[in-house]
Amino acid sequence: MKNRILVLSVVMLLALSLVAIGCPRPVVELPVDPKIGGTLVIVIGAQPEALDTIRMASSPAATVSQHITEPLVYLGVDGTLNPSLAESWEVSPDGLVWTLQLRQGVKFHDGTPFNAEAVKFNLDRFLDPANRAPFRFLIAAITEVEVAGEYSVRLHLRAPFAPMLAHLSHSFIGMLSPTAVKALPAGALVEHPVGTGPFKIAEWLRGERIVLERNEGYWGKVPYLDEVIFKFVPEPGARLAMLEAGDAHATMFVPPMDVPRLEADPAIDVVHQTSVRVIYIGFNPFIEPFDDVRVRQALNYAVDKQAIVEFILGGTGRASDAPLVPAVFGHHAAGPYEFNPERARQLLAEAGFPDGFRTILYHPTGRYMKDVAVIEAVQAMLREVGVEAELRTMEWAAYLAFLRKPPQEATHPMYMLGWGTPTLDADYSLFPLLHSSQWPPAGWALSFYKNVDVDRILDEARITPDLTRRRALYKEAIELIWHDAPWIFLHDELQINAVRTGVHGLIHHPVERIEAWEAWIEADAR
Repeated sequence: MKNRILVLSVVMLLALSLVAIGCPRPVVELPVDPKIGGTLVIVIGAQPEALDTIRMASSPAATVSQHITEPLVYLGVDGTLNPSLAESWEVSPDGLVWTLQLRQGVKFHDGTPFNAEAVKFNLDRFLDPANRAPFRFLIAAITEVEVAGEYSVRLHLRAPFAPMLAHLSHSFIGMLSPTAVKALPAGALVEHPVGTGPFKIAEWLRGERIVLERNEGYWGKVPYLDEVIFKFVPEPGARLAMLEAGDAHATMFVPPMDVPRLEADPAIDVVHQTSVRVIYIGFNPFIEPFDDVRVRQALNYAVDKQAIVEFILGGTGRASDAPLVPAVFGHHAAGPYEFNPERARQLLAEAGFPDGFRTILYHPTGRYMKDVAVIEAVQAMLREVGVEAELRTMEWAAYLAFLRKPPQEATHPMYMLGWGTPTLDADYSLFPLLHSSQWPPAGWALSFYKNVDVDRILDEARITPDLTRRRALYKEAIELIWHDAPWIFLHDELQINAVRTGVHGLIHHPVERIEAWEAWIEADAR
């Protein structure tokens, strides 16, 4: 596994007249005689903001929750869609009705049967506007969830929705036990999710760890491990120290400068994996001077993205040329913005800021690859063109809550964030971030971007089954977005993870997850 490079195959995720029947998620090839038992410790930089499907909003949440709750469809490492809790699906010729045949004999951790009623309960809860699920856009095209039989569900859509099946694979649409949810006090959120997955939640000590235990009654292959523990350590150096000391078995987001040392350690494997995440700095156009496109473009010219990729990320990334990565269907290279400080100064002067201005730039820490070093580099580059950006950070869950406010309440002039596209479809990249209907609290358009032409194009692309036409639409939208510059388009991430050599069967997924369903550890590695 040393220096293994897993290449993401881009497979188009829709076929509007397809009946899909296949195997469950792929079985990991393991060495003979895997060991049963033991505790696997995975250390990550940020804890989940929530584990309730209607409140989850980040990859740390998905990384943990996918072991507990399961979606109807599973997106494989190779980009293919595989049966999970739905065994097969078909769509009507007009694209308005999806019929799912569900897996039988599955039970939630509390013994509640998984069936069509459970699916309806979960999807209706996710769709209920009163619940304000931050990722409601995933299935907002559904107008009705119909129980067509004990193990059959029909999804009625208001219009054909091209990425429907891909969206159903999202970790945030994992199935929860209706019995457990209904037992909560009125208005209470799920703290300890009860799902159908291979592990059950045993403990959540906030700010420190989440402990999962093996689900002996799992419908699929029962895990080898007794427990999986996710520990939360924002500082990369501390995470690596735990790994090297044997206090952790795996970690994510290894700093590139540490790779040579880890590669020289025979007890550690370094895993290079593709990613579907873009990193950007968003602007708030309701706070001057970011209402002026010239200012937004100027700051794009002021930042040397290639230098960040080469000297801070150690080459483990690429300067962004679009608001989404090339692996995603619909990508079109509109850029990148060249590094041109003189052009930046010229645009700032034209906008009435020949001497620059002062602002505040909010950012996370420990969430993305070298996020603090990146943001400090951006700060220095902006200073060179007269823009003094004060840096402010906060804990991850609080940071998301701070950013997701409607424009009249939002106080962030600039902010750093990343966005992955686990569906591999441009709709997931562009609609929630750049369609004006998705301004908070409805969605994730934290830059309050509005271009009526972009809205119209994205609306059409969602309901267009023809792939060639969809590509053309996304190209048109991306070029408009690139010109309007609602973000500083920074870079596309690559993943670098590290695992102790005594660990087998871990899946390093391109959507930035480590999956431990079939992992096991050698006795001397525990």
